[in-house]
Amino acid sequence: MRKPTVALVGRPNVGKSTLFNRLAGKKISIIEDIPGITRDRIYADCTYKDYKFHLIDTGGIDISDGNFNDEIKVQASLAIEEADVVVFVVDGKETVTSNDLVVRDMLRKTNKKVIVAINKIDNKKHQDNIYDFYELGLDNYMLISAEHNIGIGELLDEIVDGFSIIQEEEDDRLKFCVIGRPNVGKSSLVNALLNEDRVIVSENAGTTRDAVDTIFTYEKNEYVLIDTAGMRKKGKVWETTEKYSLIRSMKAIDRSDVCLIVINAEEGIIEHDKHIAGYAIENGKAVVLVVNKWDTIEDKNNIKKWMDMIRNNFQFMPYAPIVFLSALTKKRIHTLMPEVLKAYENSTKEIKTNLLNNVIMDAVMLNPPPSYKGKRLKIYFASQTGIKPPKFTFNVNNKGLVHFSYERYIENKIRENFDFTGTPIIIKWKNKGEE
Repeated sequence: MRKPTVALVGRPNVGKSTLFNRLAGKKISIIEDIPGITRDRIYADCTYKDYKFHLIDTGGIDISDGNFNDEIKVQASLAIEEADVVVFVVDGKETVTSNDLVVRDMLRKTNKKVIVAINKIDNKKHQDNIYDFYELGLDNYMLISAEHNIGIGELLDEIVDGFSIIQEEEDDRLKFCVIGRPNVGKSSLVNALLNEDRVIVSENAGTTRDAVDTIFTYEKNEYVLIDTAGMRKKGKVWETTEKYSLIRSMKAIDRSDVCLIVINAEEGIIEHDKHIAGYAIENGKAVVLVVNKWDTIEDKNNIKKWMDMIRNNFQFMPYAPIVFLSALTKKRIHTLMPEVLKAYENSTKEIKTNLLNNVIMDAVMLNPPPSYKGKRLKIYFASQTGIKPPKFTFNVNNKGLVHFSYERYIENKIRENFDFTGTPIIIKWKNKGEE
């Protein structure tokens, strides 16, 4: 069962980013007291009670701003199109503005559930302002203060009303997705893997619409390929720039065991490639970097130059295997599935406790933790406490003494002794006796 999607829309400076951070439970959106600071849609996975959903933050729509508004309207329109529930955020300290009416008109064209969140109601004198917003002609109004956490529980109750509780999938087949910017060759790669033209391929960036699951057989085993390039819909194609592909990538990442991050060899590495890879890592997914359109590179022997460039740009995932191929000509396509299977196998690997502790004790003897204000970190015991991705819990005297550089050293020592190519690993520090 797919996760529902909730979109926050509204004019600038009504507190959408503050509400986003409140609902997501962490500071993700940039908050400044400047209208229009949020240009791009931002995404988070949220959990409330037993419900899970995707959350989208959008840029503020301002009819007086000609510089960004057309682009932001496209972003908001796509977010609304993706959403199951739309939270229309307005400023309760003001009255209805022409920008509010523009957003209202966009929402009237949909059949989506809309909740009008009247924000910044942090004292009783502003509560009567709710009546001013009845002019919008919508059905569901709620008073909140995102900054002061007022009415947020009630808003969440209304958001999830009608959602189903997502049960864990029983399908134990390996699921992997193909993600990346528009026009990097995702559809061609899917067709090459499936050995058939199942997905419509176009030279125009942005023909991708919905995620498509395809079951295929490789060496007598079945796998599920989650493709973010579905059948092309008629009508206007919204995704004219790379940032519009993110929500579908997020949904595909969420359901996958392994993510194939596709890079266009013709264009080289672009900043957004790293953003998409970052989402996969943040979600704890195993990864394979795929350099597609390798047939367009004249000096194919200069793989070392490319490897160095990729490692330099993707320093946050040095463990990711890199595959060079051409989906169009199918050259080197045979090198991909073995790396996918290896990355998945490593993400589910379990290390015996005695072997792990031998490695950790040797690492500590070789390089003891630095002291801080006369105190030194002591590691009593380590064990693996999870998979997909592998998670290791360390019992220590004081987890506050752990320096990030020493944590990185410990991770490197684990990777030196056990093959975790293709998967992130999580290290958790726990004080002795702590639950």
